[in-house]
Amino acid sequence: MSDFKKATEAEKEALEKYLLQFLNIEKRFPLLPGISNQEAIANVFGLDSDELQKMRGRFAQNAKEAALELLRDDEVVEWVDNLPFKPNDTIVAFGDSSTDDLQSWFEILKEVLNIYVDAADFTFINAGVSNNTTTEAMRRMHADVLSHNPDWVITSLGSFDATRLGYAPKRTLIPLSETWENLTTIEDAIKTVTDNPPVWLSPTPVIPGLLDEMELFDFDIQDKDLAQIRQIIAGKTGYIVDPLGKRMGNPPEAWYYLSDGLNPSLSGQVNTVRALLYTLATSEEKEAAEIEEPS
Repeated sequence: MSDFKKATEAEKEALEKYLLQFLNIEKRFPLLPGISNQEAIANVFGLDSDELQKMRGRFAQNAKEAALELLRDDEVVEWVDNLPFKPNDTIVAFGDSSTDDLQSWFEILKEVLNIYVDAADFTFINAGVSNNTTTEAMRRMHADVLSHNPDWVITSLGSFDATRLGYAPKRTLIPLSETWENLTTIEDAIKTVTDNPPVWLSPTPVIPGLLDEMELFDFDIQDKDLAQIRQIIAGKTGYIVDPLGKRMGNPPEAWYYLSDGLNPSLSGQVNTVRALLYTLATSEEKEAAEIEEPS
């Protein structure tokens, strides 16, 4: 490729410590003619293809090591033994940044199942796109989720609906009534492709004040808004994982988050995997609760 500006060491450090794990542009722009050109993708980040592969490989290795550590826990092994998945199932994760993350809960779950389940032939599809609201996710649901005819869909959305922009702090980006409608539509769509129940991951709280310190962001997310979204999710059918959003501690502990206080650290992602495995292995499918549409 022609000459390009190489990332400085400081920029490479920022990429590796925070940015790169969420910048999966191949998923955001799948139809671009050069999207399969790894050298071109690397150059966007100021890297060459070997550097990009090594950086991304570190996150993949983190996910594998986290899975191996989980499988040293007898309780986790018991949960895995009792999961409702069948060996040839297609499992789709439909979410935002916490799913898109290269060392996300879904990447760890994939490693857990691949390592532990003998002769399994699962198909794993990570349909997470960073910063997606439920509205944005719905636009791509057919291509990214339904078209794969999944056996299981695990949905982790809602956090970015609760965004309050710096110039418009009096309202959330997506009104609560629209979030309700979107999640209901997503639930109904899942039921058109599989008889297995939907699986829902509740949004986790944020650490107050840390988002304000991030130069990249000009928004806030408040737990009072997330709590209302968790209430909507708690009324869904299927498996509801951590309905009160306490898997990062109560109150949430900074150790389980990256420096933004919003996205989970590797330890936080592990907490989500534990909560997911526990729920799938020990809970019964939940029938819909009577929750009225927000006004």
